[in-house]
Amino acid sequence: MKISRIDQYAPKIRTRLIKITTDNGLEGWGETTLEGKPKSTWAAVEELADYLIGKDPLTIEHHWQHIYHSAFFRGGNVLMSALAGIDQALWDIAGKYYEVPAYKLMGNSTRDRIRVYAHWGIEDLTEQGLERSRDRLEHLQKNGYTAFKSGIAGKWRPHEPPSRIDQFVKTAYMMREWVGDDVDLFFDFHGKMTPSLAIEICNEIKGMRPGFVEEPIPQENKDSLEIVSRAVPFPIATGERLLSRWEFREILESNSVAFIQPDVAHCGGISELRRIASMAEVYYVHVAPHCAIGPVAFSSCLQVDACTPNFFIQEQVDAGLGNGLLQSDWVVKDGYIELPKGHGLGINIDQDAACRTLEFEGPELGGDEWFHEDGSVADW
Repeated sequence: MKISRIDQYAPKIRTRLIKITTDNGLEGWGETTLEGKPKSTWAAVEELADYLIGKDPLTIEHHWQHIYHSAFFRGGNVLMSALAGIDQALWDIAGKYYEVPAYKLMGNSTRDRIRVYAHWGIEDLTEQGLERSRDRLEHLQKNGYTAFKSGIAGKWRPHEPPSRIDQFVKTAYMMREWVGDDVDLFFDFHGKMTPSLAIEICNEIKGMRPGFVEEPIPQENKDSLEIVSRAVPFPIATGERLLSRWEFREILESNSVAFIQPDVAHCGGISELRRIASMAEVYYVHVAPHCAIGPVAFSSCLQVDACTPNFFIQEQVDAGLGNGLLQSDWVVKDGYIELPKGHGLGINIDQDAACRTLEFEGPELGGDEWFHEDGSVADW
């Protein structure tokens, strides 16, 4: 069995897909979505296809090592996202070839079902904003969700006046009041804070007991992240923008987080996500994989979640459940998804929908211009 062709598709906003086809007709799907750089990953996959055509698709680890090590400049978000999609597609092929879900090729399951959290928050404190938030919460609670994550809106300067901070704090406590104490609430600061501002805000919301705060500051400086973590009385999470086990090593060795959030579409795929999770286990750090794009990446995450002992919870956005690209959407029941039963990634792609390609639109994937009132650049 040999790889005979590699095709790419852009069927939806925030979704870039790759399909690897073998000479005996097996197809494997992966996701190469990279916010703000869709043309770059597309070109990278085309370059890597020159190596892959004619190769055995089942030698997954050999291909991963070759793609990563054969370039003089290693890593980076473009190469690792392209490699991630290829790796997902190869695992999909392998599972279909051996007629098992991919996680059974990685040691089989360590759990009976996979817990997920949904995105929900109080958008603003106006009557209309509160009504929208109530409607969204009621919709999610009907599916039995017991965990939610909310972002922190807008641009944030190195420090903000008390009114801005107090508004967020009020919102956080209101969310806790709405859902009660049996529900996990997480917050994503999206790397917008300075260490001092993150510490101040985290200590203001400690009474409502967040499950974790994600990316309180940009992830590049592990020493600054450690300062925040030691000053905050609840778990810190980070990792969606870290791209390999080498980058996670420094975070883990600093003991600055309780949860890591590698993204299967950016960190090198299923193979590397599995290795990162195994490294974290040594430090008693649990894994809550990041996934805020399409259903192929989400399906890849589920395969790793199923067989990872130190898995905690899986991020789930509405589009990840199917988004018109799957013949059957993933179903959330009582806050969980049952273990995948289908071969490979456990999904059947709607070929007509997936193979429809849109024109590239850069800003749709996070390339927007983002400035403060004085014209200086803000963190997106």
